[in-house]
Amino acid sequence: QVQLVESGGGLVQPGGSLRLSCAASGSISSINAMGWYRQAPGKQRELVAVITSGGSTNYADSVKGRFTISRDNAKNTVYLQMNSLKPEDTAVYYCKLMTTAFDAWGQGTQVTVSS
Repeated sequence: QVQLVESGGGLVQPGGSLRLSCAASGSISSINAMGWYRQAPGKQRELVAVITSGGSTNYADSVKGRFTISRDNAKNTVYLQMNSLKPEDTAVYYCKLMTTAFDAWGQGTQVTVSS
């Protein structure tokens, strides 16, 4: 069994910052990548950022220059630093673990950007 525990969501004003964390535990081997996705009400889940085991990163165009993904391989933890937040960043953010054998999702954490 694999468990992903997310934290760091909340309410923030436009222009503010938040840092999300996702810790993976359980029977994990051969991690290919970890990433963050988000889903706003009435919209499909979309990729925000992903980081491979080798450290390569990929970002959605809408967050480039504002969000930074990083990971601690020793702790099987991935982070998402979100700066200059906009109301359109409001969504439930999900952590995703991608291994050679399976993918796993976290339970999601709400991020609300509003004044």
